[in-house]
Amino acid sequence: MFDLPAIQESLCQFGFDGWLLYDFRGNNVLARRVLDLAHRPTGSRRFFYFIPKQGEPRKVVHRIEPGALDHLPGEATVYLKWQELEAGVQAMLGGAKRVAMEYAPRVSNPYIARIDAGVIELVRSFGVEVAASGDLIQQFEASWTDEQWAMHLEATGVTTEAFNIAFGLIAERTSGGGSIRETEVQQVILDHFERHDLTTYSPPIVGVGPHSGDPHYEPKAGQDAEIREGDFVLIDLWAKCDRPGGVYSDLTRVGFVGTEVPERFEAIFQIVARARDAAIARVRNAFQTRTPLRGFEVDDACRHEIEAAGYGEAFIHRTGHSIGEETHGNGANMDNLETHETRLVLPRTCFSIEPGIYLPEFGVRSEVDVFIDADGEVHVTGGLQTRVLPILSDPTASGQ
Repeated sequence: MFDLPAIQESLCQFGFDGWLLYDFRGNNVLARRVLDLAHRPTGSRRFFYFIPKQGEPRKVVHRIEPGALDHLPGEATVYLKWQELEAGVQAMLGGAKRVAMEYAPRVSNPYIARIDAGVIELVRSFGVEVAASGDLIQQFEASWTDEQWAMHLEATGVTTEAFNIAFGLIAERTSGGGSIRETEVQQVILDHFERHDLTTYSPPIVGVGPHSGDPHYEPKAGQDAEIREGDFVLIDLWAKCDRPGGVYSDLTRVGFVGTEVPERFEAIFQIVARARDAAIARVRNAFQTRTPLRGFEVDDACRHEIEAAGYGEAFIHRTGHSIGEETHGNGANMDNLETHETRLVLPRTCFSIEPGIYLPEFGVRSEVDVFIDADGEVHVTGGLQTRVLPILSDPTASGQ
C-alpha cells in the first residue's frame, strides 16, 4: 500500500528533495508498484507523480486519462499538449535540487534503470540533479511484510523436503546399476510443489556431471542425461506459496551417487562452503555492529575465499540476488562482478547467497536464502549443506 509518511521519512533519510515517479504504458513496473498501480489497468498516456520530502505530492496527467492517479493524494495538473507536459513537470518540481528516479548512471544497475534518457534530459534541463532511487525502491517495493516472511518459511519447508525426495529417488533408481534421467527427477520435484500448493516460474535445475558446471543449465526431455552410480549431481530449485504476495525460496544442493564422496568433489565443495559462510558472516557482523552494508561488500567477502583458493576464474556469477515475489527481485544484489552494487542491504529484505565453482567436468554451488528482519536479525533459511551428500549412503541427510 502507498505510504506517504514513510516515503517522506525515507527521502529525508537518504538526502533527496523528492521522488519523481514516471510511467508510460507500464514500462516502469517499479513505480507502478510503489504507487499501488500494479493491479490496475495500464494507461496509454504518460504521467508524473512527485513526492516532495515535505508537503503534498503533485501529479501531471493527460486529459484523456485525468483520473489515472486519483487514488493518490495531491493536486493534479492536466496536460494535453507536449508543451503543457514539460511546463507541468517543471512546475511540480518547484525548488527541488536533487530528486530520486528509477535511473542508474553508466549502466551500473539494470534492475532499477526504467527511465529513458529523454525524460532524464528534461528533468536536468530544469537544473535538477537526478539520483538513483534504488534504496527507496527496496524499502517500498522489495521489503517483506510479516505475512510474506511466514510464507517464505512455509515454502522453505516444502523446498527443503524436495531435496530429500529427489535424492531419495535417485538412490532408489540407481542402486544395482540402474539409472534415472534428469527430467524425471525434475518432474518429481514439480509434482511435490503442486501437492503442497507451491508455484514456480520455471522448472528446477537437475544437472549431472558436466551439466552441473553450467550455472543456468535447463534439462529438457530428449536432450537430458542419465544419472548413474558414480555421477555428481546438482539440484537448484525455487518455488513460492501460490497465494497473493507469495515470495520465493531458492536453494541449491549437491550430491554424489555413491556411498563415499571422491576427494576431488569434496575439496571443491569445501571451498564453496567457506565462501558462502564468509558472506553470511559479513552480513551478520554488519548488522550486529549496526554498520551500513552494501551489496558489493558481501560479494567481495565471498569471492575473496574462492580467489584465494585459486578458483576465481571459475566463479562466473554474482554471489547472490534479491528475492521477492519474483525469484530475482528488485532489492540489492550481492554483486561486485556483473555490477558494482552500491545499494544498501536493508531490513525486511531477502537475498540468496550462492557461490559456485564451475569446471568442465562438474560444478559445485551451495545456495541459501538470507532474510533481515525488522530488528536487524539475520535469518539463514534452507539449511547449510556442510558436505557433498553421499546419495547411496544417506539420501535424506542433505549433506548436513
